[in-house]
Amino acid sequence: MRTRKALFSGSWYPGNASECERQIKAFIKETQPVISDRQLTGGIVPHAGWFFSGEIACNVIHQLKSDDPPDVLIVFGMHLHSGSSNYIMTQDAWETPFGTIEIESQLAGVLANKFSFEIETAEHFHQDNTIELQLPFIKYFFPDAKIVPIGVPPNDTAVKIGRAAAVTASELGLKTKVIGSTDLTHYGANYGFTSHGTGSQAVEWVRNENDRGIIDAMLAMDSSQVIREARENQNSCCSGAVAATLAAAKQLGAEKAEMNAYATSYDKSPGDSFVGYVGIVLF
Repeated sequence: MRTRKALFSGSWYPGNASECERQIKAFIKETQPVISDRQLTGGIVPHAGWFFSGEIACNVIHQLKSDDPPDVLIVFGMHLHSGSSNYIMTQDAWETPFGTIEIESQLAGVLANKFSFEIETAEHFHQDNTIELQLPFIKYFFPDAKIVPIGVPPNDTAVKIGRAAAVTASELGLKTKVIGSTDLTHYGANYGFTSHGTGSQAVEWVRNENDRGIIDAMLAMDSSQVIREARENQNSCCSGAVAATLAAAKQLGAEKAEMNAYATSYDKSPGDSFVGYVGIVLF
């Protein structure tokens, strides 16, 4: 079995198992679990370096644990525009500090036959952080699970792929969780977005208005509104991944979404350019 190398290990997150575990234990120490009598079906997580948003992503993925672990986690991500291709890995494995994660090839293969995808391999793939940053958490909390990593652009096909992924997984008898990765508003000169000046007034606008719009769409589990919000207000870098995740989670039985954390990179590193992050669970 061939292995896709981790590109961000040792820089965006620790490069060895012991340091990853130490960091994960620190992240989950203060976790406040969602109070629900329903099993969580999925979550939305950020994908900045672990210093900035690792705690949020870790705690969402940690909360997906249950006494009945999944066979597969479908992970949606990638920085794509509306005219981009869809991407998927259909075989082999992906490297993490805790060992490799195998691709669920049967599920991935069915999806690749249903939709138009560019097939990524262990040797040929886009250098994108959105999915890789989640994999150490997934391997740590779900050591025996496989994954299907999928990149979807912000268009109607993302919703169809998300729904089809959940339907197909159920037809194959796979116990499934779904994760989607996006960061929120990228504000400041570094990102060419300075509509509300600089300093605290800009941070408050991003926090209370611009990011709030996309978060409300996520909490309403409205895939189409998520895509519209991102297009009109530049408040999600991977709205296709979110739209697909919401569609898949609803197909798996989710009826509600709950935010368990929000932050910005400004909170840890104040500056005129910063990014918003949110953690949401679906149940």
